[in-house]
Amino acid sequence: MRNHPIIVQKYGGVCLETPAKIRAVARSLADLHGRGYRVVAIVSAMGKTTDQLIQMAYQVSPAPNRREFDMLLTTGERVSMSLTSMALSDLGVPAISFTGSQAGVMTDDSHSSARILDVRPIRVREELDRGRVVVLAGFQGVNPATREITTLGRGGSDTTAVAMAAALKAERCEIIKDVDGICSADPRIVPDARPLRRVDFASLSEMCFLGAKVLHFRSVELAQSQDVPLVLKRWGDAEHSTQVMKEVAGMESGKVLAINSMARIEHVEIDSKDLNQGFEKFAQHLKQNSLFWPQLLASSFAAGKTSMTVASDSEWLDALLRTLERRTDMRKQREASSSVSLTCFGGVSSELPFRALQVLGHHGIVPDRYVLSPHSVSLFVPVESREAAVKALHSLVQQTP
Repeated sequence: MRNHPIIVQKYGGVCLETPAKIRAVARSLADLHGRGYRVVAIVSAMGKTTDQLIQMAYQVSPAPNRREFDMLLTTGERVSMSLTSMALSDLGVPAISFTGSQAGVMTDDSHSSARILDVRPIRVREELDRGRVVVLAGFQGVNPATREITTLGRGGSDTTAVAMAAALKAERCEIIKDVDGICSADPRIVPDARPLRRVDFASLSEMCFLGAKVLHFRSVELAQSQDVPLVLKRWGDAEHSTQVMKEVAGMESGKVLAINSMARIEHVEIDSKDLNQGFEKFAQHLKQNSLFWPQLLASSFAAGKTSMTVASDSEWLDALLRTLERRTDMRKQREASSSVSLTCFGGVSSELPFRALQVLGHHGIVPDRYVLSPHSVSLFVPVESREAAVKALHSLVQQTP
């Protein structure tokens, strides 16, 4: 099968949450293999397994050791890969499972937030050439210098899939989810959110960075830089998919594409003489407490204080706040807030922040700040107003191709 095309498929946790669903995934992979493709399947942990493992870690320790944290979390994907490979074998399809390190996913040494440095898929290629379906544990790799197992952070299985597709020069990388491709808003908040059948890399990257759960933004950036054909499909419904493209013809500059949000954002204040010292203090605090860097949304300095606006999963944010209780020069600045972001085709129009503020004001929602990026405007609103803000701003989304 050496000359047959390769397809990489990534399956999310909801697609794998029960043995019955794993068998269904195996049948889909078997069908693809039977049609003459060399198949690589990247699997996430089953259902809410990762969430449960994280909760257990923080129940055992208020600040889990990052190395051991990674060792714990990688077990979730190992369960999925083994069960999927077993199910394929029962269907008469030759299959083999590999961890990230066995598959040659080389990362830096940043536990819980590692970045892929290289992919050396020697064993993967060998098994594909033998006619086997290769099932890989997503979300994980190995640091070649220390030989320590690492994880890539939330959504890391998406990044594994794209990186492997690039290394294998796959025909395409398909991300299989339980949702209708990419939508103009979270359908759980906006039931009439529209599916987007085509979207460009730049817009999608910002959408994911600003809260869209459908993909991790690092995987989008990697797919763009490595020229990996990327498709998002709804599990069990191939007709409902989104094609990610370099450019989408006919899109108007400034047209609002989608509304995304982050449920919880924390604000930290650090006593410092300037912004640089504030960052140095924060970096040292994270290292001392075995905390990885969060997603930094905004920062400023005024009157001897550095302000930082950060986002991460709730367990991490809770851990950060607990560590701040022991400091006198670093503190929670104010109550948590949420972000609501409008992402546009071709760049943000000059009047969009004003239009967004008008819409929110009409619904009695008053943001306390906004942040601009090339394709988006993000507004910070009270946590209790997040869903109402998403629904209100969705009225600005225009029909797209």
